[in-house]
Amino acid sequence: MDLRVIEVPGHGAEDVVVAADGAVFTGTEDGVIHRIGPGGRVEPVADTGGRPLGLELLPGGRLLVCDARRGLLAVDPSSGVIEDLAGGMRFCNNAAVAADGTVYFSDSSTVHPIDEWKAEMVEVTRTGRLLRRTPDGAVTVLRDGLAFANGVALAGDESFVAVAETAARAVARHWLTGRDDFLVTDLPGYPDNIARGSDGLIWVSLASPADPVVERLQRAPLWLRRQVTRIPQRLQPAPKRTVRVQAYADDGRLVRDLTADSTGFHMVTGVREHHGSIWLGSLHEPAVAVLTP
Repeated sequence: MDLRVIEVPGHGAEDVVVAADGAVFTGTEDGVIHRIGPGGRVEPVADTGGRPLGLELLPGGRLLVCDARRGLLAVDPSSGVIEDLAGGMRFCNNAAVAADGTVYFSDSSTVHPIDEWKAEMVEVTRTGRLLRRTPDGAVTVLRDGLAFANGVALAGDESFVAVAETAARAVARHWLTGRDDFLVTDLPGYPDNIARGSDGLIWVSLASPADPVVERLQRAPLWLRRQVTRIPQRLQPAPKRTVRVQAYADDGRLVRDLTADSTGFHMVTGVREHHGSIWLGSLHEPAVAVLTP
C-alpha cells in the first residue's frame, strides 16, 4: 500500500475521523480542530482551548471530541460552537458512539495528565477507566483498573465495548452484560486509538513496537519506575519509529496487519479505515497520513 502524508498547520494530529462527504477531521496540540477536504484543502473549524485527542461523528454533523484537558465535548465544525458534555477527568482520551447516542469513552489515568503520558506508561498506575454517557447526560464508570486506558470501539452488534490498554499491550472487552475479558493480548506494540472501520473490523493503531527496556521497567519496584520518569527527557525510553496498524474481527481473530515506511511519518496513534483507505493520525507529526491500495 502507498503512504501519503498530508501536512496540517499544527503539531500532533493525534486522531482522525472521516465524515460522510469524505472530509477528514483531526485535532492538534494547540487545541485546533482541522478539516481536510476531499481535495486536500486544510482549514481550521474550531479551537477547544485544550488538547483534542479522540474524534468521533455525532448525529447532525457535530464532532465528538475527547479533549485531554477539558473532557468530552461536542463541536459544531460549521460554526465552531463547543458544548461541554462531561468533565471531571484527568486524561480524557478516546470514544465510540452507539446507535442510540450513548457515548463510551476512556479516561487514561486518574494520576497522570497527558503531559505525563510517559510516566503513566512506566509506572502502570492502573487507574484508567472506561465510562459511559447516556443521551440524558448521566455518566457512569463501567470499568476501572485499566493499564493506560486508550482507544475505544464498539462491537458490530454493540454487545461489548473494546478499550485499548496501552501499557499492557492488550485490548480489553467489557460486555454490556457485565462480563470482562480480552479481545486480544500480547500485541506486538503499544496500542493507542482503535476504531471500527467501514469494513466491520476493529482497527488498532500501534504507536511503537514493544520495547524490552520499557517492559523491564514496568516490572521494577515502583520507586525505581518513578525515578526513571524524573530523569532528563533525552535519557528516557522513547517510542521507536514505526508505521503499523492491525485489524481484528469481533472474535479476536487477526484479519489484517499493515506496515509502511516510517521515514516521513511515524508514531501512529489514530487509525480509521474508510472504504479501503486507512487514515492515520500521530501524536508526534504535524500531519496525518493515508494508506491506499
